[in-house]
Amino acid sequence: MGGNSATSKSSTDSSDLSEYALLQELLTRRKARQTLLGFTEYTTHRWAAGKIHRAVCEQLDRVVAGEIDRLLLLCPPQHGKSQITSRRYPAYILGRDPTKEVIAASATADLAEGFGRDVRNVIASPDYRNLFPETVLAEDSQAKGKWNTKQGGGYNAVGVGGQLYGKGGMGIIDDPFGSWKDAQSERSREDIWEWYQGTFYNRIRPGEPIIVIQHRMHEDDLAGRLIERQRSGGDKWEIVNLPASLDDPPWVERYDRAALERIRDNSDPRQWQALYLQNPTPDEGTFFKREWFEMYSKPPDRINKFTTGDFAVTEGDGDFTDIGTHGYAPEGVLYLGLDGWYGQTSSDKWIEALIDQFARHKPYCFFAEMGVIRRSIEPFLRRRMIERKTHCRLEWLATNADKSAMARPLQAMASMGRVKLPDNEYGHRLLNQFLSFPAGKFDDAVDMASLMARAIDQAHPAIASIVNPAVQPKDSWSKVFDAPESKNWRTA
Repeated sequence: MGGNSATSKSSTDSSDLSEYALLQELLTRRKARQTLLGFTEYTTHRWAAGKIHRAVCEQLDRVVAGEIDRLLLLCPPQHGKSQITSRRYPAYILGRDPTKEVIAASATADLAEGFGRDVRNVIASPDYRNLFPETVLAEDSQAKGKWNTKQGGGYNAVGVGGQLYGKGGMGIIDDPFGSWKDAQSERSREDIWEWYQGTFYNRIRPGEPIIVIQHRMHEDDLAGRLIERQRSGGDKWEIVNLPASLDDPPWVERYDRAALERIRDNSDPRQWQALYLQNPTPDEGTFFKREWFEMYSKPPDRINKFTTGDFAVTEGDGDFTDIGTHGYAPEGVLYLGLDGWYGQTSSDKWIEALIDQFARHKPYCFFAEMGVIRRSIEPFLRRRMIERKTHCRLEWLATNADKSAMARPLQAMASMGRVKLPDNEYGHRLLNQFLSFPAGKFDDAVDMASLMARAIDQAHPAIASIVNPAVQPKDSWSKVFDAPESKNWRTA
């Protein structure tokens, strides 16, 4: 009897525990159906959310709720952004509405298809069926990058730059650039922007959201373009910046302060600022340092003047044409921007602006780069100089595809305190471009100023042949009158 009693009590305790466990399971499933964080925790075993993951999930839940339809998430590398946004979020969306269609893009087709395989596997898992039994993969959904649900929804993976024939729906872009080097290429950045505008954006159906998640790589990367376009009337984005702050690490469980400091100490400063702090144009500069430059209000009286120019090809778009006149002092100090002009205009307009500077300053020489632009504009420039009776020696320096290499002489002079900038609007424009170089969207002013430093560095004949007026040799007649007084009549 006692034995039966003990067995009965044990059975009751077990039953109570089973009911408790069942209640907990039901509550956990309810949370998983209602929030992305709950869903990710339920379908990802041994995964614990950090602060950055909770922030990402919170913003994506706002997209689900219809509060925002354009979300830009800026996160450091290897902080779990893809696990949530690309592997769990599409499955969560299709669980709530199996008729949804998702376009998921990444830097390469292989990466995008890999995410597609993971999403498909989540939907096919027992855990998923516990939450969303109505969402079922179509029987022919074997491809990892393109598959459908039985209810007509689906998933389409594409590498950035790829085609999306006949596809539409909501859009996710996870890391549009495959490497840091790709993001530094103006051609790559332009290609991605053209694809975004001409292919991807046209496939987003009315009312459907776009989510872009990346770490910054360049001031003019996709995120930079979207932010710039927003300022000029484009889509309004919810921008969520999640930097890897040393004082407040976003995923301290994996990357604590010591781990982040180690990454910082072994990274290029530009890459640390962009990738981890989401600041591709640091305030103090990386290639050029703010502390190197002193602003001047009035240049010295005795300086030799030179003019340099960096020319753009097209009018009204793309790069600027930048023209500046500078002073080179006898002690080897370069006073940039005695005069300056910049604009996005046709060549006939900036040629007149260039000759205007010739007329105002009478520079010893004008420096520009060799190449196609020289061949196209030099004949017209020389003709206009003759017509306006304003002349200047023209010298064309060899160019190099590596802008950083061409800016090294200017960097070296500036680091020694030998480059000064005017304390006016033009001078501060020069400084801003210097500090953002080489990650800045525009570098025409850097190219223009670098020409002057390159000519000095090369001891170009147009510079080396100039005699300092302060030490100009005197002829014999002048020496007679400059000689100290003597009482001897023979020395007269």
